[in-house]
Order: sequence, then structure tokens, then C-alpha cells
Amino acid sequence: MQQLSISEIIRKIEAEERFEAVSNDYSFTLKIDDYVPYLCGAVHDGHQFRRELWDNCLHTEYDRWYEEDPCTKEFVKSHPIVIAGCDSRFEYDLNRDPENAIYEDAWGKKLWKEPLPASQKAHSLAKHNAFYEVVHALVKKMEEKFGACVVYDMHSYNWVRWDREVPVINLGTANVDNARFENEIETWRHSLSQLKLPHGIESTSKINDTFQGNGYFLKFITKNFKNTLVLATEFKKIYCDEIGQVIYPEVVAAIEEQLRVKVKEHADAFYAVHNM
Repeated sequence: MQQLSISEIIRKIEAEERFEAVSNDYSFTLKIDDYVPYLCGAVHDGHQFRRELWDNCLHTEYDRWYEEDPCTKEFVKSHPIVIAGCDSRFEYDLNRDPENAIYEDAWGKKLWKEPLPASQKAHSLAKHNAFYEVVHALVKKMEEKFGACVVYDMHSYNWVRWDREVPVINLGTANVDNARFENEIETWRHSLSQLKLPHGIESTSKINDTFQGNGYFLKFITKNFKNTLVLATEFKKIYCDEIGQVIYPEVVAAIEEQLRVKVKEHADAFYAVHNM
């Protein structure tokens, strides 16, 4: 893996080079093994939390881990194009717009002992902006090359806090063109419902049951690119003990192995219909 500046990453994308890199500030990674009409994103996979913020933060390391989306990059690691955040959403949230990306409080609890200095906010927002410069360049290249593409926007969510039964997979579709992409959305939901998971876990899948797909990653791409469908795909955290902070590697592996096939099958079917 190379360490590259944002301008170097964008130049490689524009030249259609294959590469794997971490940004020069270590805030995100991008792998391009081949230029294909789909990409996978894991914006909340990161757990890094820079040292100068530690003493001012009221949330513990566990509090942060609990609200992050561990293993979501692992779910899609085998695919040709994968972009993933390295930093914790508690520093800045890549799935929020820049004006709201830095939390004052999080999940009902004040986050900072003292308000963050403007310099620290600017440091974090520069990383947020750089990420979206690369996202824009990448999706632009994909639409230019293929005419249409699909983005698998991978997330996970805590289920212990819910007081009702919630699906193992939720698709959030409130901010995509449902009339145009209705078939592809339902095909993806149905495919995920066929996952075979360890320990008798049933792969229930629903649309807009727990979350509606209001994230900035989805909105940014949808606003700027009219022929790209973003599928906000949320896995219930059945792959870990969210209270004990223990990952279940056999469940993670089962999801990853099956998504190797399911993502590509779905993306190929999408492209067969929507290529221009």
C-alpha cells in the first residue's frame, strides 16, 4: 500500500491507474484493483482518534467503538474498488455534511469537556473535505467510463437498544430514485435475505425499517451523479457482542465470503440494465 497525497490519488484515478493507497494523513484508504461499474464504501469503519483530542473527550474508547461500524470494510474487502474511513466518526463524521460533521454531543451525551478550538475543527474538516474530493473524482471517472454505476454503502447498527424486533439487514432508500431503481433495490434486498449465517441467524432484510438512508455519503453522490445508485446497506451487529466488545470472526467471514458473490452478481445485473 502506498501513502499518497489527495492530488496524487486523483491523478491516478484520472489516468485509470490501479493502486492501493492510504491518504498522506492516514484518514482513509482506497483500493482500485480494476475499473468496474461499482464500488464499495465503508465510511464508518475507522476507529482512529488523534491523540490531541483524548484528554478533552468525555466518551470512552468503548463508547466510540460502540457507535462505529467495525468490520464493514472487511465485509467488502475482496471487491475491486473499496474506499473506507480510518478515523473515528467521533473526530468527524464522513456520513454527515461538513456543517454537522463534528459532534458537540453524541447519542445523548456531551462529547467534549471544553469546546474544540477552531484549529482542531479545521484539521478534521480538511480531512472530511479531502475524502469527498476523492469520492467525486472516483465516481466521475466511473460514470464517464461506464455511463452508470452502483455504490454499496456499508454500515452496521446496534440492536440491543431497540425495543422491538429489527431486521438483520436494512436498506435505506428515502433519498434515491425509487421509481427508476425499484427493481435493483428489491433485488438487492432479496439477495441479502438469502445469506446463510452461522448459529442459526436468520437473514431478515427490510427497506426503511430502522434507517431511511439519510447519510451524506449517499446524498453527496446522488446529488452530483444522476446515473449512480447508492445502496445504504446496514447490518445489525449480529457479528459481534456490542456490549462485550467482542468480534465474532466466523460471522464476519460468512458475510464477507457470500458478499464476494452477491455484490458482483447484483452489480453485473444493474449494469446490464443501466449502461449507456
